[in-house]
Amino acid sequence: MTISVASRSAALSPSAGGQQPDTLGEILDEFDALAQSHGRVAVADLVDAVGPRSYGPFLLVPALIEISPLGGIPGVPTALAVVVVLFAAQMLSGRKRLWMPAWVARRDVAAARMKRLVAGARPMATRLDRWFHGRLRWLTSGLGMRLAALACIALACMVPPLELFPFASSVPMGAIALIGLALLVRDGALMIVASLLVCGAAGLLIATLL
Repeated sequence: MTISVASRSAALSPSAGGQQPDTLGEILDEFDALAQSHGRVAVADLVDAVGPRSYGPFLLVPALIEISPLGGIPGVPTALAVVVVLFAAQMLSGRKRLWMPAWVARRDVAAARMKRLVAGARPMATRLDRWFHGRLRWLTSGLGMRLAALACIALACMVPPLELFPFASSVPMGAIALIGLALLVRDGALMIVASLLVCGAAGLLIATLL
């Protein structure tokens, strides 16, 4: 069973029916507002608050897990690559709100803990907004976003064969992580850097298999 994030939280998000947050700081403001108005905050509510940029974190987090020491566990890189394909395919199809299994969308956290998480994330969000926000934004929306989705699917498909070699799969997953970050902070220049990593990952795959 799956659940549409939009249908789960459209009535709950502070930004429902209004303008979506533009910076990471504004996204954290939305999360803080949810914590202020709800006893518990569900994953679906958080995703709705982020809006179309919700694909960024769902590409970034699996990639970062794979790059960590957990990526050395057999089978973990391929499983994470499947997760990436699940969300990238939705991005490619043009869905404005992603869907996910109901048990994921309904997972929640206490409002007090959410406030602590928001407070802890603010310094990093401020730095990211200052460093990356706003350059070549057109590369992170519309056609640029769909090309990024295709790149993520291609990169994820490289993971299973590269998993045979210790930590080689971290190269394509590193590129996916940069794409996710570029989408989150809306930075086209960062997307260009990620594209160079895509080329590097393809070259690694060819060199490894030949």
